[in-house]
Amino acid sequence: MRTIWNYGKGYLPIYIIAMASMILSILLDALSPQITRRVIDQVIVGGQTELLGRCLLGFLGIGLGRAVFQYTKEFIFDYSASGIGSRLRKDLFDHIQALDVGYFDSHNTGELMARVKDDVDRIWNACGFVGMLILECAIHTGIIVFCMFRISPALTLVPLMVMPVILYYALRMERGLGQVYDKISEETAQMNTVAQENLAGVRTVKAFAREPYEIQRFQAHNQRFYDLNMEQARWIARYQPNISFLSKVLLMAVIVIGGILVIRKQITIGELGAFSEYASNIIWPMEMVGWLSNDFAAAVASHRKIQRIFQEKPGLKELGEHVGAGTEEAAGRDGVQERMKGDICFESVDFTLHGHEILKDINFQLPAGKTLGIMGMTGSGKSSVVNLLQRFYDVSSGRITVDGRDIRQIPLKQLRSQISVVMQDVFLFSDTISENIKTGKKEETGQAAVERAAVNARAHGFISKLASQYDTVIGERGVGLSGGQKQRISIARAIAKENPVLILDDSTSALDTETEKEIEGQLKELKGSTKIIIGHRVSAVRHADEILILEEGRIVERGSHKELMEKRGRYYQTYVVQYGEEEETWQ
Repeated sequence: MRTIWNYGKGYLPIYIIAMASMILSILLDALSPQITRRVIDQVIVGGQTELLGRCLLGFLGIGLGRAVFQYTKEFIFDYSASGIGSRLRKDLFDHIQALDVGYFDSHNTGELMARVKDDVDRIWNACGFVGMLILECAIHTGIIVFCMFRISPALTLVPLMVMPVILYYALRMERGLGQVYDKISEETAQMNTVAQENLAGVRTVKAFAREPYEIQRFQAHNQRFYDLNMEQARWIARYQPNISFLSKVLLMAVIVIGGILVIRKQITIGELGAFSEYASNIIWPMEMVGWLSNDFAAAVASHRKIQRIFQEKPGLKELGEHVGAGTEEAAGRDGVQERMKGDICFESVDFTLHGHEILKDINFQLPAGKTLGIMGMTGSGKSSVVNLLQRFYDVSSGRITVDGRDIRQIPLKQLRSQISVVMQDVFLFSDTISENIKTGKKEETGQAAVERAAVNARAHGFISKLASQYDTVIGERGVGLSGGQKQRISIARAIAKENPVLILDDSTSALDTETEKEIEGQLKELKGSTKIIIGHRVSAVRHADEILILEEGRIVERGSHKELMEKRGRYYQTYVVQYGEEEETWQ
């Protein structure tokens, strides 16, 4: 479990320096009323004007000393908090990256963004400015109370009686605000999710004229966020005025009761002046207790949320972590020991997800260098075959082997680094076209390989017409490119990796027939790759060495194009629907 102590203990030596600077600054601050007392009693009342110069130099020295120590204290706290927050955010992001795909099935993007940004910021603040002020308030209050007690134990009873009442109101306010902060944090995550989904799918929103619905949907969360903030304001309005009022009452009581003590000659007028200064100095820590408690409560709530993420463990166990131990010399830069041949085998594979049976008794052997086509209706389990092969999920029963090795005994990085995938839902990063094509092997892929892959994917033509060609920066999700252009860049990205296994999951659905045929011709030339082609079109899979037809997670037909056409089954019916041709013309 990663705790704040784990991150902060490395900064303990400089935190001690910051604490020492803080204490020295407070002591200098506490010394100032003593000089005030001497000015009143000895210079003004006593007429010892020769002391005035030394008193003024004392004020100047205190000001300069406090400036140095305050700067040291604040710099160190800011420096330490920045280091803690930065490391925590990095570790949290790294941990999220290590979680299984299944985790993201049940956690939305907005929630995770709120944890990585807002919640880490609150902890960062608690370790820095807020934490510093909490400590300063506590130490400052203790020293000031001691100084007041030395002047007049009787008069010190006045602030000591008022302070518990102020503390009571502050704790009541903190307790209520802590609950509200939890709700505000959750609502922030929900609102972020709605906004992110809307902006990512803005074309779909406009295409279906969903703007009024999306505005209403966002406004519902916005109103909830407003209501929670108003509830927060009500808690503050309920208790903060009481705290401020009691602070003024405290100061007035000190002056009145202190004046009586001066008249009775139990204290001097200079001591009353010093005591009043101390009383004024003790007010600001009490007034800030509520605000600091609020921020600290928010940080504690954020820490709990982050810890829940850290408690999540990847469900996929790398049973083969021992594989390759001690063979770093044979490993490449990415830690890959050797290039896979690409011989893939599914042996009686069953897959159940969230209680639903997705695949049942899937068996096939795909020799290295061969091509497998998979067809089926939406929801038949086609993409699940790819997800299992990449170990996004583990099989419920049976096993999957690559080159005769169970993939559960192959390190995930080694397995996935040798599989190139082109998905139907193309994602392109906000970067240049060249960098997008290099994704996965940036250091190993030169510009010549990038352009060669683009040519094979029939993307070079439109890229060359762009103003900056391969250096053209494209937006999130390929904004500014057509669906077909994005798919061609995605195909080029997969080809550029030159991996032994190439998977195309309905990757030509946005392409015209002529371009699709040209790309298929280029893919045939990739002799060193084992290919799995998933598609709805017969044209995408007809040249595969074997074609599987899935229905409700089961293989209902299998064979080559010719064999399946001769069976006159589901594949044949799909062919007739797509091409409108009878059996005499398909040959």
